Amino acid sequence: MNSDNLDKTLILIPARMASTRLPGKPLADICGLPMIVQVALRAKDAKAGRIVVAVDHQEVLDAVTAAGFEAVMTRVDHQSGSDRIYEALLKSDPEGKAEIIINVQGDLPTIEPETIRAALRPLENPDVDIATLTVEIEDEEEKLNPNVVKVVGSPLSETRLKALYFTRATAPHGKGPLYHHIGLYAYRRAALEKFVSLPPSTLEKRESLEQLRALEAGMRIDVEIVKSVPLGVDTPADLEKARRLLAAKA
Repeated sequence: MNSDNLDKTLILIPARMASTRLPGKPLADICGLPMIVQVALRAKDAKAGRIVVAVDHQEVLDAVTAAGFEAVMTRVDHQSGSDRIYEALLKSDPEGKAEIIINVQGDLPTIEPETIRAALRPLENPDVDIATLTVEIEDEEEKLNPNVVKVVGSPLSETRLKALYFTRATAPHGKGPLYHHIGLYAYRRAALEKFVSLPPSTLEKRESLEQLRALEAGMRIDVEIVKSVPLGVDTPADLEKARRLLAAKA
């Protein structure tokens, strides 16, 4: 992506307070800053576009703006992250200047800036509607774990796949690599608009994987292969690990 395209890129970071396993997750302290601010700092280091945090509580909005980042208030009752992202897009960019939207989850405080930038690469192909990321699975237990979502894709190069399916099953069958999907997306604006207008699809509901809605609707998703899975903070143990990782880099 050249600098002109980056001027038209919007990084949206959703931050939900309702977490059953880690209540108040966006405000959890990591090395003296709320987790959501740590994520915004990683996005800033990526130098990939304007950053806006999509919040659903005033306390989170205050923490984000106090750290010098933009934030917009969104509804608390969204059914999916994509719906929250779309509301944030309309509120933060009503003129339609942003042509590409990167959705960086708000619980990835240790994500590498290069990993964020990598999500833009597949969109260099104008035929691609949505881009996302994956890592080759090396742990045998992950191959069998239904909580590890797998990408089934046709290789386009050593670092890219054209997504054919996403599944919690161990797939594809036979010899060869398996890929762990990373839930970070880059959308063309028109693709995000189309996606949120579609009803949940049959396979999406069966697998509990939102991205299948796009594939079932004939949208193209290409997947960039990166080197590591960013730590998602879902539990107190994850939070302690994130604190150790960032403290080690300080």
